[in-house]
Amino acid sequence: MTILDKIIERKKEEVAAAKIISSIEQLKDAEFFERKTYSLKESVKNKNGIIAEFKRQSPSKGIINNNAQPLEVVSAYEKSGASGISILTDKDFFGGKFDDILSVRNQINIPVLRKDFMIDEYQFYEAKSIGADVVLLIASCLSVNQVQEFTDLAHELNMEVLLEIHTEEELKHCNSNVDLVGINNRNLKDFKVDLQHSVRLKNLLPKDILSVAESGIYNLEDFNYLKEQGFDSFLMGEYFMKNTDPAKAFEEFTNKSENVLI
Repeated sequence: MTILDKIIERKKEEVAAAKIISSIEQLKDAEFFERKTYSLKESVKNKNGIIAEFKRQSPSKGIINNNAQPLEVVSAYEKSGASGISILTDKDFFGGKFDDILSVRNQINIPVLRKDFMIDEYQFYEAKSIGADVVLLIASCLSVNQVQEFTDLAHELNMEVLLEIHTEEELKHCNSNVDLVGINNRNLKDFKVDLQHSVRLKNLLPKDILSVAESGIYNLEDFNYLKEQGFDSFLMGEYFMKNTDPAKAFEEFTNKSENVLI
């Protein structure tokens, strides 16, 4: 069983337990459910293209930063020009929690991506209830039909969709309604990183789709390479979070990369 398989099995248990605690109707009564959402598509086009991530840990790296506070970090990300914020909400494998989004939602004015493993329509109502603007759909976890159905549901809830793919086979999961397509530089089955593989896959995408390079961007050279290869956006977490002061690391990175930013 791969790490991804283990995550999905655990996620099924989490969702089942959550449904017992709160119904979809109860989620609809949440403070943020009716709020007007921000568009990540528009923000990527108009700002620096970086989706900066708040991330405490990962299965491949273990603990990355257990001391950083969400509001302090993401507000600084916004100040330094981030197009959007990605926040992990998976608890067992990534150390995330809903409060990480709830605690910042009223304090920032850029899109927030709920980064999790979405396998059930219930999770989309959860995402809306905690103030997410965008949800992640991982092709390797879903069928083609599920991606279509979940995209439609997200749009009904006025959220955008970032579809993540990693293989040529997963290109079939793309549909005309998906808002952005992310190509994970890291294989979720063995966690190996291959930037060249991502570039090859990006060149097979429809020309009008916004492309996002995800994960495994370890330095400015990686960023520059992916930018030069035509990626529109860059989801980066570990590069900043591994520092004692992620906010300062992000500011320094954006200053150095001004000449290649979108």
